[in-house]
Amino acid sequence: MKVLLLNSDYPEFLHWLYSQHPGLEKQSYEEQLRTRNQSLFGVADFYSGNLQKLGYEAHDIHANNEFMQKAWARQHGVRLAEPTGLVPRLRGMVAQTRRLAARTPLRRSKTVFLPVLRMLDRQQPSWFYDILSAQIRQYRPDVLINQDMLQISGDFLREMKPYVRLLLGQHAATRLGKAQEYVCYDLIISSFPPTVEYFRTNNIPAELNRMGFEPRVLACLPPREGAYEVTFIGSFHGIHGGRRAFLEALCGQLDSRAQLHIWAPAVDQLPSVSPLRAHYRGRVWGRDMYHVLNCSRITLNHHGDVLPYANNMRLFEATGVGTLLLTDWKENLGEMFARGKEVVAYRTPEECAELILYYLAHDAERQAIARAGQARTLRDHTYEQRTKELIALVHKYV
Repeated sequence: MKVLLLNSDYPEFLHWLYSQHPGLEKQSYEEQLRTRNQSLFGVADFYSGNLQKLGYEAHDIHANNEFMQKAWARQHGVRLAEPTGLVPRLRGMVAQTRRLAARTPLRRSKTVFLPVLRMLDRQQPSWFYDILSAQIRQYRPDVLINQDMLQISGDFLREMKPYVRLLLGQHAATRLGKAQEYVCYDLIISSFPPTVEYFRTNNIPAELNRMGFEPRVLACLPPREGAYEVTFIGSFHGIHGGRRAFLEALCGQLDSRAQLHIWAPAVDQLPSVSPLRAHYRGRVWGRDMYHVLNCSRITLNHHGDVLPYANNMRLFEATGVGTLLLTDWKENLGEMFARGKEVVAYRTPEECAELILYYLAHDAERQAIARAGQARTLRDHTYEQRTKELIALVHKYV
């Protein structure tokens, strides 16, 4: 069985990646894909690698990576009609600005141009679907898994169905468009129960398939250090806006009794008086993110405005590397971890501060819970386990 996985990356990550590897954009498709996977960002090759391990042919496509996709097109003789006009020139200027911003904090510039950058990001250039169409037609997968249902349109995938046996979508918790945009899918999987229910209510087959952790990450980490007392990694905008109020309240509760370190895509939109600015340490992606988690005595998780279930990657990333996870209380958390034994949960900023101070003062208890959380994740929540669950669903619907 052949499986083709479609995904996309944050533009900010892509510009960071290529700024870290000068000249990578001139390398072959295979070399760019290898470097992208070695970054360990997002789900990297965690699904495809485990599918291959289980005996299936699997390929990843990062649909919005222009350098990588155009390298594939060149190597496969796909001719592209390059558009002319204002929008392509603007895209070139945006790309250059982002490459510079990956190395230099252009705070005022990014704040002023952010709406324009996001508008251009949402508009797919002509090469996007031209190359994606050629890839699907060439691979002719038995199963096509679209892991970015917001960027890769249902109308396009409907045209591709003659080249695919089973069209599968994957989506977590962010708000989607109207249900009729997704009727082309034979099956949709989600880690978020309300998303599963939403599609089922609209007569679209849907199943639960949770997120996970890839144990291969552990071999990429240096020896554990307790360099950071408490860390938080995540964004503050959009559906995660509630994190700002929580973290600001937590800063007030902790005062100077614990050292909190924050990594986020940006803090440009925070008020100048926000206490979070003093704790901000910059951006962190993939392999570097795992390193921060590994060097943390305690790491915080907060689901933002996504209610009411526990459902994000940090649950498994933090426990997977063996760090004590202090997460916001959710009713389904007990389905994944034993509260107080494998992870610790808080309900308010005040309770969170109390728990931080307690576990910093009781190191043996902290380490015991962290070890138990890691054991649970490595037993029940790996991507190999998730991939086996996914294959069972595929055979049910194919």
